[in-house]
Amino acid sequence: MDIQTAIISLYPDAQFAGPRGDAGYDGVRWHKKPAGITEAKVLTKLAELIAAYDALAYARSRKGEYDAMNQLEMQFDDEVNSTTTWKNAIIAIKAKYPKPE
Repeated sequence: MDIQTAIISLYPDAQFAGPRGDAGYDGVRWHKKPAGITEAKVLTKLAELIAAYDALAYARSRKGEYDAMNQLEMQFDDEVNSTTTWKNAIIAIKAKYPKPE
């Protein structure tokens, strides 16, 4: 997350002069500066975006482990062998990375 992402989230038509970067609000080079923009608005939006990203850390962690599993084969083997290996693996991942309340 960077300052320019927050600015674009608030002002989709904002235009920057130069490459994206984390130069801070004062370091943004404007091609077309949005009317009414303030550093406080941008920093508040940046904090909101970071909080939203952080709140989904559990989902990113779960996905990484889900993707590493051969789930279709596990489900097939469970069906053939009357086992619950796949369900147990999913339950373990969810316990390891619980969804925040």
